[in-house]
Amino acid sequence: MANYYLDNEDLQYYMKQGIDWEPIVEITEYGYRAADGHANAAEATQFYEEVAEMLGQFVAEEIAPHVAEIDAEGVRLQDGEAQVPAKLRQIFEQIKDLDLHAMCLPRELGGMNAPMLLYYVNSEVMARADVSTMAHFGFHGGIAMAMLMFSILEGSTEFDNEKLEITKTRFADYIEEIVAGQAWGCMDITEPGAGSDMGALRARGEVDDDGQWTVSGEKIFITSGHGKYHFVIARTEKVENPDDPMSGLRGLSMFLAPTYTEDADGNRVRIAPMERVEEKLGHHGSVTATVNFDRTPAHLIGRRGEGFKHMLTLMNNARIGVGFESLGLCEAAYRKARDYAAQRPSMGKTIDQHEMIADTLDEMVTDIQGIRALAMHAAYHEELSTKIGLVLKFMPPAYEARRAELEEQLKVSRAAGRRVTPLLKYLASEKAVEMGRRCIQIHGGNGYIVEYGAEKLLRDALVMPIYEGTSQIQSLMAMKDTLVGIMKNPQGFVKRLAQCRVRAYSAREPLARRVARIQQVSTGVQQYLITRTASDKFRSLSGKPLTEWPNSFLKNWDPKRDFSCAMLHAERLTRLLADEVICEILLDQAVKHPERADVLERYLERAEPRCAHLQNVITTTGNRLLAKLNSGGGDVV
Repeated sequence: MANYYLDNEDLQYYMKQGIDWEPIVEITEYGYRAADGHANAAEATQFYEEVAEMLGQFVAEEIAPHVAEIDAEGVRLQDGEAQVPAKLRQIFEQIKDLDLHAMCLPRELGGMNAPMLLYYVNSEVMARADVSTMAHFGFHGGIAMAMLMFSILEGSTEFDNEKLEITKTRFADYIEEIVAGQAWGCMDITEPGAGSDMGALRARGEVDDDGQWTVSGEKIFITSGHGKYHFVIARTEKVENPDDPMSGLRGLSMFLAPTYTEDADGNRVRIAPMERVEEKLGHHGSVTATVNFDRTPAHLIGRRGEGFKHMLTLMNNARIGVGFESLGLCEAAYRKARDYAAQRPSMGKTIDQHEMIADTLDEMVTDIQGIRALAMHAAYHEELSTKIGLVLKFMPPAYEARRAELEEQLKVSRAAGRRVTPLLKYLASEKAVEMGRRCIQIHGGNGYIVEYGAEKLLRDALVMPIYEGTSQIQSLMAMKDTLVGIMKNPQGFVKRLAQCRVRAYSAREPLARRVARIQQVSTGVQQYLITRTASDKFRSLSGKPLTEWPNSFLKNWDPKRDFSCAMLHAERLTRLLADEVICEILLDQAVKHPERADVLERYLERAEPRCAHLQNVITTTGNRLLAKLNSGGGDVV
């Protein structure tokens, strides 16, 4: 029988060896104190593997054979409701019967109490078959988890610290609906003219004299927007002065708005109507809706003005989710290209034996292993930091003695998650497009024909670098965190520079020396960018009295002007940073599990010349374009 988990040795490596499950299992299982929980990490991980194996078979046998039918039928709007393909509805009935929507929810809410990391593993497997199905699947259990998380953070969830269980939570009825497969939700952020620029959002949240909130405004490009429960970002603070901080991100609040209800006869009644369902290049099985809110009743999440903070909580997990979604598509593209090349004869041999095709396939599988290492690292630390943060916030007595240990781990995991999440979203989504394109090329003319399925992969991939934060936004985030980190701790950066140089020449293992040289290239580029940024800032002080220099240099930074060189090269820096951290992760794996040395060696073979090229481009180009932009000139020629 086909199984998308059992046929993937690299994925099984993480489930069996590559993930240090103990810390996540221990905190997920409340220190193994719950009466109905797993007794230890070994017992828990055996269960996780059984779930992954079960889902791997389900995806291969019940989803994959019907993907072309779902893609061809697509979705449409009829009588104000989104109509999805009949086969997709059938698949979700089967998913409901398997209780998969409750995978990560606590047992007292009807869930399996599995880690989010298991959900992400299963997301890759499902996306390998069909990203439309995977995306919609995520807006069931993922939205239920968000409801629970926000309720915990705002203090509307109650715990029994003796039994270590939730006794009450704000959105319990909504969560129960989702767990039962009767409803799902979505995130409503984007508006016409306000995509990446959240400060331009115009949707309004208003409260009446009785304390009842409503939201009004149009939201577009809403994935699974035909769902019942919508997390909506809206502006609640009215200000006249555009320079007032509350006119920007601080004036936004988060709401949960049901968009339909049922009348006495059980008929659906729309509160917030869907205006349209988009016809898209790809993701044909996924609903992308425009929703119009007009004084729609809503629940305020937390306190007013916290919308941007809560949005980041959603987006961090969504971006990791897109990383795994892209990874699944990359795996599908590689396997389809590999299998076609292995049976397509040309010039006396199958084309997988021709040097250029063999090289392309080798690079694809190597990139996939690198992306998977990055994805697992990001998901692991994001989950650990979230759960440790909750333990420290509420601190059950059983954990009090470990406070210092938990605080240190929280610091490490938060830093790791912040470092790698934008790198994962950037690299995985860009590689999905690249591999979709290569899959078509290896198929030749057949790749352009719908029957072979290669063109669908590219169509589906093209949105990955756009939604949940564009590749350019991820690059700016990575660049800003990197350079601001240096500015906050220059002594630490100088120490890191020296350590890289020493390891590059004196590390005992050759692979460790090669990784150190990658780190040396990366830190050298960072040094160039921060030096260039500081030099440009110093030049801007020309003509100012010396007494103004400290304030002008240390405080009055304009990111749009003072970081222009770094912004120009942000994507190149992001690719370099991604290669650096992947090599670090793979080196750690090779030390613990020597059989993984081959993966690192193959990745280094690709990364070393790539990083050298990026270093050359960053340090030698861009002056002409920057001069043109800074002069306010027209087209650059």
